[in-house]
Amino acid sequence: MPGISPWALMLFAIALLVALPVIVVFSHILFPAGDVWQHLASTVLPGYLINTFWMVLGVGTGTLIIGTGTAWLVVMCRFPGKRIFEWALLLPLAVPTYVIAYAYTDFLQVAGPLQSLLRELTGWEYGDYYFPNVRSLGGAATLITLVLYPYVYLLARASFLEQSVCVLDVGRTLGRGPWHLFASVAVPLSRPALVGGVSLVLMETLNEFGAVQFFGVDTFTTGIYRTWFGLGEQVAAAQLAACLLAFVIVLVLLERWSRGKRRYFHTTNRYQQLPEYRLGGWRAGAALLACLLPVLVGFVLPAGILLSLAVDHGDALFGARFIGLTANSLGLSASAAVIAVGMALLLSYGVRIHNTPFARISSRVASMGYAIPGSVVAVGILIPFAWLDNTLNVWLNEHYGRVVGLIFSGSAFILIYAYVARFLAVSFNAVEASLGKVTPSMDAAARTLGQTAGGTLRRIHTPMMRSSLLAAGILVFVDAMKELPATIILRPFNFDTLAVRAHSLASDERLAEASTSSLAIVVAGIIPVILLSLAMRRSRPGSRVGKDEDLG
Repeated sequence: MPGISPWALMLFAIALLVALPVIVVFSHILFPAGDVWQHLASTVLPGYLINTFWMVLGVGTGTLIIGTGTAWLVVMCRFPGKRIFEWALLLPLAVPTYVIAYAYTDFLQVAGPLQSLLRELTGWEYGDYYFPNVRSLGGAATLITLVLYPYVYLLARASFLEQSVCVLDVGRTLGRGPWHLFASVAVPLSRPALVGGVSLVLMETLNEFGAVQFFGVDTFTTGIYRTWFGLGEQVAAAQLAACLLAFVIVLVLLERWSRGKRRYFHTTNRYQQLPEYRLGGWRAGAALLACLLPVLVGFVLPAGILLSLAVDHGDALFGARFIGLTANSLGLSASAAVIAVGMALLLSYGVRIHNTPFARISSRVASMGYAIPGSVVAVGILIPFAWLDNTLNVWLNEHYGRVVGLIFSGSAFILIYAYVARFLAVSFNAVEASLGKVTPSMDAAARTLGQTAGGTLRRIHTPMMRSSLLAAGILVFVDAMKELPATIILRPFNFDTLAVRAHSLASDERLAEASTSSLAIVVAGIIPVILLSLAMRRSRPGSRVGKDEDLG
């Protein structure tokens, strides 16, 4: 088509492909919901709004504080155990929220080991003392914070690694100490990455189902599931999903309005080794404690509980079958991560070189799948692909007398498609934040020297964004490993994953047996997280690979 660049066409094609499930689901809004919607609005909708608001506020604030603070400590400070915490702070990301909810419920309930030990030591009886109820809104928000803070930590750390030493040197010459530099220089420059991380946290919180359902907390997500799959009211459920999506859009628009026209660029592609502030005495102890507590409470303790359950009452089918389950999980997750990061890079760069309202809207629509519950995305994919399979089989039967079966809706392809549509926002936010920090003058200089748009992306931008691309890959990989609703609905026949096995046992109240699959999910995710975390540290241009002192 004359006058339309290939980049614009590619941007539109990717946006349309990824947004297809959302479009299919929200097409149900055009149909009348009858009395069901009025009943929901007058009875449960206010409770959904209130619970969702407090959940978002608590989790967003907690993850921002923990993620940003620990990222600055491990990037800019020297203290005992720093090299270990660089990757250890990512470990809670490998624990599904529903798994940590089960583990802490078993540990903190009245008959659990903690309260039993408390009564044994004090001689108290049940009712003689106050103990917080973990199965509450506050308990759910706390546990979700412990699992999701690595989103902010990972993107903040990548942003701090990419920052320019020149800017920090200017701050120091003006008399700024480490903490003033953190508050007045590093955080403002990293705002796009921090906002991207918190946005992912908020969307994951809005989408959370397993933990809040187990704790009996009514949110938009539980309402959508109950309305769609319990009441069978697809139209009313789609309208609830529209309210959820509107909630996310309002949050994004408010942040962009508060940012105004401010932009955050690197003005040079020359990097030096980042300086490190050596901490001693109580400061080193405080830094150690600040990094240790999230790892201890968010990973070590629940993993220990699951390990104890697995050793005492593990899955009776543990063995060779788990090799296949692990291979399925790893293959699907790795494929989704590579495709999602590649699409996010093309989307972000397409918007950069064609910054039109249509391009911006297309990219935002394509990345909104993360705000929709996984099962709703799965239904949005299943409807058109099931129709495509049926149409193809009818045509083949009429013309050739053959039926080929479920080519699309019965293969792993549809599952990878669901993961990409669901988690594209994860990689898009990370890549967009990093690309937005590259000054446009570099694009102009590259084009003046004869580079094409693709060459500029490949030779200039991609090397500068290695940390953020790796961070995006980690997030998509681990999220796909834990994804449950879409996997259950779309997986091919006789094709299970670790997440499906863990949930099927836990839903039957067989938590001890489910602990085996849950631990396998964690183990399968730990090694890539550690390797990619180390690669992120080495990926900063100008870094001295292998010369860092190991303080761990």
